[in-house]
Amino acid sequence: MSQPQTVQISNHTRRLITIILLLSTFISLASQTMMVTALPVIQHDLHVSLNAAQWLTTGYTLIIGIVTPLSSNMYDKFTNRHVFLGIIGTFIVGTLLGCFATNFFTLLLARLIQACASGMLMSFQMTTMISIYPIEKRGSILGLSSLVISAGPAIGPTLAGFILQVLPWRWLFILVLPFMVLAWIGGYFKLANFSQPRDIKIDYLSVLISLIGAGLTLGSLTAFQVNAWVGLAMLIVGLAVIAVFVKRQFHLTNPMLKVQIFKYSSFRLMTIVGIFAFMVLLGTEQLMPIFTENVTHTGSFISGLILLPGAICNAIAASIVGRIYDEYGPKWLIITGGVIMLLASIPLVTISRESSLWVLTIAYAVRMIGNACVFSPALSEAFSQLSRAENSHGTALNNTLRQIFGAVSVTMLVVIAGIPSSLITGIRISMWVTVLLVILMLLTFARYLATKQKH
Repeated sequence: MSQPQTVQISNHTRRLITIILLLSTFISLASQTMMVTALPVIQHDLHVSLNAAQWLTTGYTLIIGIVTPLSSNMYDKFTNRHVFLGIIGTFIVGTLLGCFATNFFTLLLARLIQACASGMLMSFQMTTMISIYPIEKRGSILGLSSLVISAGPAIGPTLAGFILQVLPWRWLFILVLPFMVLAWIGGYFKLANFSQPRDIKIDYLSVLISLIGAGLTLGSLTAFQVNAWVGLAMLIVGLAVIAVFVKRQFHLTNPMLKVQIFKYSSFRLMTIVGIFAFMVLLGTEQLMPIFTENVTHTGSFISGLILLPGAICNAIAASIVGRIYDEYGPKWLIITGGVIMLLASIPLVTISRESSLWVLTIAYAVRMIGNACVFSPALSEAFSQLSRAENSHGTALNNTLRQIFGAVSVTMLVVIAGIPSSLITGIRISMWVTVLLVILMLLTFARYLATKQKH
């Protein structure tokens, strides 16, 4: 088993790096979902169809899934300082373009540039945090990381709803810009250079195969909604290309992604546990506004507010759970979290036109607390066997798989909800699917505990 190593830096420097990284990651993730609330406004303002407007969110997720695997090579080849300044600089360029966008294609380009930076930033943040903190604080620090990963996207739609009540949609870019400029300035003056670049040769064929495979696989999710056969063909070809990519990585001295780390049972099984938790989180977050806006005819701002207590509860729970993990490990946290998620499902699987918005808000908040009990420990435990050199590959793989399956979850649940003639019935079925995901999550964790006992 490889033993993780920690970079030796002062506590003051650690705190500064942590603040800069968490702030910039939070803003990039909130920006990812801000556009959800703005789609009808942009559709009307720029005279485009809703299907076209949805590419502002679908395209963002697609690009994140495509570029994230490249982040491990960037971290290995360049210094942490250059990588961070390059990522934030790219996000600023995309945000500036969004501030001045006068047509849909310019706006879409702005979002895709932001997404390129966002995909890299998420992995960079996790790799850096793991590297600069000692192993005994890993749970606490990845608790903060998972807090940002789950709270950012959850708060985005509510924040955007509030902004759009008083300002035009371009302010979704204008208000983000100064924060990212401050993060870049902070990084330029305060981010210490603690990583050593390695003289690695980037395998550009792997990069190309990765882009094609991830692009086809993620693109199939959108194609399924238009033409099932085209979607299926894209998915099969995409998965075949990814299989070629994985096979190639085993034969390279410096692989683009070190897929060999899947041999560690902790990384393999706990990454799957985290993926199930993230699928439930994103899926429930998407279904709630669909129900409130289309069944109870609640406005988008109030629909966003319904999600806010859940986002706050998740953030508070994630910060506490990390410290508990450092003390006691993952076992009872993940089991308790799974049980809480199942209990909170009762009002969701019995949802009806008469369902109280207060009951749904509380059920969603409780489910988010359960999710925090699972997600943060699963993330920490996944990295328990990786060495420092493997951390960048671990974060790239973890983030890529989580984003892909998160997108699968949202698409799958929305499609299922739309199949029955009654939307209420469809949403109930989709909520039952999230219950199945929680059960699969607990079964995977049980397998991990059994594997750990054998060793």
